Amino acid sequence: MKIFYSENHRKHVPPFEVFDGGKRVPYLENPDRMDKILSALGKAEWAEFIAPSDFGLAPIRAAHDEDYLNFLATCWGEWINSDPNVAAAPQENAFLPATFALRRTTRKPTTLLGKGGYYIMDLSACIVEGTYRAALSSANCALSAAEFTSRSGQTAFALCRPPGHHAGKDYAGGYCFINNAAVAANWLSSKGKVALLDIDYHAGNGTQDIFYERADALTISIHGDPQFEYPHYIGFADEVGAGAGLGFHKNFPLPAGTTDAQYLSALDEALNMIRNFAPKYLILSAGMDTFAGDPLGSFKISRNGFSQIGKRISALNFPTVIVMEGGYANAALGENIVTLLEQFL
Repeated sequence: MKIFYSENHRKHVPPFEVFDGGKRVPYLENPDRMDKILSALGKAEWAEFIAPSDFGLAPIRAAHDEDYLNFLATCWGEWINSDPNVAAAPQENAFLPATFALRRTTRKPTTLLGKGGYYIMDLSACIVEGTYRAALSSANCALSAAEFTSRSGQTAFALCRPPGHHAGKDYAGGYCFINNAAVAANWLSSKGKVALLDIDYHAGNGTQDIFYERADALTISIHGDPQFEYPHYIGFADEVGAGAGLGFHKNFPLPAGTTDAQYLSALDEALNMIRNFAPKYLILSAGMDTFAGDPLGSFKISRNGFSQIGKRISALNFPTVIVMEGGYANAALGENIVTLLEQFL
């Protein structure tokens, strides 16, 4: 299996994030996640690592607002130039706004902190010097995997960091800045219908935002119910698309403590929808934070559960691009993703 991966992900290393209640904690979405996956894949004879190609900004702009991308590109430089304290110790700092726009108007701020609150939805989307470069490389991993799959018809794995599925058209959130899976899906959509299945523990709100009014892509997310889980304001069962996209989005919000059997039941329903849609390509947003014991999840999915998930998705037999999303039980992360990937060989 072709594994598209870039060392540029290491340039994104925020020194902290802020949890509920204002507690500053070490950044959970860290390079150790990739090291654990690389170590596990390194033991697999079938894994072939390839550096991504540079697709330029055009396919990213096709999925994201240009002003938002400009903010990502210029934020750190503007901030460090405006604050001597940050310039003196950049490795100890990360850009985060203190206010967040409620989006009840379309007025865009002009100040840096105002733009930060407008374009960032939470306190985990921390921006440091290397964030934008890492995010571009991550998107190029997904695009390179999509390009390979479109040529070969074979499954490919985009080992993306930062992840992407919480990034909407014009906002960052949940460790995500550019929506890698959505960028790849949009690129593939010019070649035929695309289905995008998100199996991360958290709702794929950004993907939903990008495709919500489109009929050329079926988007499905299986996740913890936003009544109790991040992102709280999107991912409910009655959100089914709008306009031309009505009926082309489906959320499966599941309760805390969801077991393998409960999860597989929802997955089977999702897979039937994909079969009926009959896409030319499938994008799989693969988050491993459904694993029992993940620090940011409440599901009880076992390693055997991941094997069954991969087996059932693979049985669809569509050319598939697998895009890495979340998963924060680092000690088990590598083996979990390898267990999933093995079902696609």
